[in-house]
Parts: sequence; C-alpha cells; structure tokens
Amino acid sequence: MKIAIHHRPGSFSDRWIEYCKQQGVDYQIVNAYDNDIVEQVNGCDAFMWHHHQARFADTMFARQLLYSLETRGVCCFPNFHTTWHFDDKVGQKYLLEAVGAPLVPSYVFYSKESALDWIEHTTYPKVFKLRGGAGAVNVLLVHNVKEARAIVNKSFGNGFAQMRFRTLLSEDLRKHREGKMTSGEVVRSIGAYFLKPSDYHKLSTPERGYVYFQEFIPNNSFDIRVCVVDNKAFALKRVVRKGDFRASGSGNIIFERAQIDERCVQIAFDINDKLKTQSIAFDFVFDEHNRPQIVEISYGFATAVYDNCEGWWDHRMNWHAGSHFNFCGWMVDNVIREVNEIQEESYHLAD
Repeated sequence: MKIAIHHRPGSFSDRWIEYCKQQGVDYQIVNAYDNDIVEQVNGCDAFMWHHHQARFADTMFARQLLYSLETRGVCCFPNFHTTWHFDDKVGQKYLLEAVGAPLVPSYVFYSKESALDWIEHTTYPKVFKLRGGAGAVNVLLVHNVKEARAIVNKSFGNGFAQMRFRTLLSEDLRKHREGKMTSGEVVRSIGAYFLKPSDYHKLSTPERGYVYFQEFIPNNSFDIRVCVVDNKAFALKRVVRKGDFRASGSGNIIFERAQIDERCVQIAFDINDKLKTQSIAFDFVFDEHNRPQIVEISYGFATAVYDNCEGWWDHRMNWHAGSHFNFCGWMVDNVIREVNEIQEESYHLAD
C-alpha cells in the first residue's frame, strides 16, 4: 500500500504527509505539474492532490489527470464524485436540484434574449454570481432591473474578469478598517495586484456567454458551513461582513457547537449520502420560514481554521467533543479503505 501525494505547502498535503508519517503509511511525494506524472504514480495505489481554484494550471488539468488515473485503477483524492463540480456553481445547481437538495432557488441563462426577458419579470434584489470564485469575490447584489440589464449585457458582451481588482481592493480595505491588515500590508497587496499579478490573473479569460442568479434570502446575519469527511461532520458559523450581505470570506467566525443549527448537519449527511463524496463543505442560509437552504458546495477548504471547532458529529448525529480531531487524517483513512475495498473486490473476481 503506497500513496502518491502532490505536496503544496499550506494545503491538505501538509497534514496528509504528517499523518502518513505518524501512522506508518507508505507514501511518495510526486509533482502533478511534471510531464511524467502518470509514470511517477506507477507503483502507487492512490494519488492525493489538493488542487486549488485560484491556481490557473490546476484549473487546466487537475480533473483530467485525476479522472485518467482513476480509469487506470488508481484510487484518487479527490475522486470524480468529489471534484467534478468544484468551483462550478452552475454545475452545482444542476447536481443539487437532481438529488432534491434544499438549494437556494437559482437561475442560469445561456442566451441574452432569455435572460433579458427573465429580468423584466422577476423580483429584486437578486444575487449575481460567476460560476467560479471563492470567498464571495465574484458575488454582487442586484437591486433592480437596470442593474440586472447591465450585468446581462456585460455577460453576453465583454464578460467579467474572474478575479476583479476592485473587489480584492475592497476586501483589503475592509480588513484594514477591522484591524486585520496594516496600512503597509494593504499597500503591498495593491502593488502585488498590479505589479506582480498571479498566473490566474494573467491567464484566465473573461467569463461570458451565460448569466447566473440566485434568490436573495434577506435577514441572514450569518451562514453555517458544515464539512463532511469520511462520514464525520464539523461546522462553524460565519458572520456577515459589516454593511454587506456576504458571510463567506468575512473572517468573522464562531466555533461554539451551541451556535450551530443541527438541522444543517443532518441535511449535509443526507445529501452527501446521495452525492457520495470523500469531502464536501455545505454553506447554508435560512429562508423566511427559518428553513436551511444550501447556497453552494466545495470539496476543498482552509485547514487551520477548523482546528478551533469544539468537536464533530458522526453519521448518527452523536456528538464527539474535542477540538483536536484530524480531518485530513480522515481523508487518508478514507483513501486507504477505498484501496483495500478495490483490492478485495479484485481478489474475489480473480478467485
């Protein structure tokens, strides 16, 4: 049993490697960006790569590589069910609707004419989103038909940059006001945007040819994020930015179990039973009847922030207190179990 791991400092891989060392699991560091990556994985039973939506190269080929290795019989994290919809809110709309999940009502249009007709007859406000982007950087509140018309025209015209400097600058200034960034850090950040933009900034093309809206659910001062890994769940509450409607990326987080609506945890388990993912995060808000509604999902999320959670739930909703659980280790355990199941099935077929 050997696991190939692509190591990206600051990602899940930090803890995967440490866990393998602690548990005596044989592993090998590989480089997913090398031309011979398929050859590097030879002799390994599994391949693990925490690919990221803001790394342009990852968006180009991560899924294709993972699916190709799965076809060859390599157990992958994330696998097809876990990652095909990653950073694709439009894909998530179809998936969550298909399994009957309580999704915030969402609307997508692929022609300018149908979009313009819809915005003339719908109610406002609505939330406009690009299909990709984390931390609410590509999310706008649309107050009226005039604003919606401008968005539709741009969506079917020049399109929207996937990473917008104005939004990033606004976030830096908010963090400065809240004492989370110094003036010097803001200046350096602005300089980096313009003088040394990332490959994602330089190489990504405008998003256009579609437009995606969600219903605006008012009176939500927070959202609930529930992560499910290996049939175990942990959660936190994210407070909405001051003077804003977005909670994702706010940095204002509450970890106490008493602050988590356990209906969200149960729904997360129920929906993941249908999706069959190895790892998934659900973001919930609450409608006018106080019913949990899913905004979006993601296989990947930050690591250290969840160390502050007070414990976790098992699939039967039993609570396990203690903040020192290792959800990245659960990912490794899950992969090992999948490899063993594949090998056992192959043994029985051969027999």
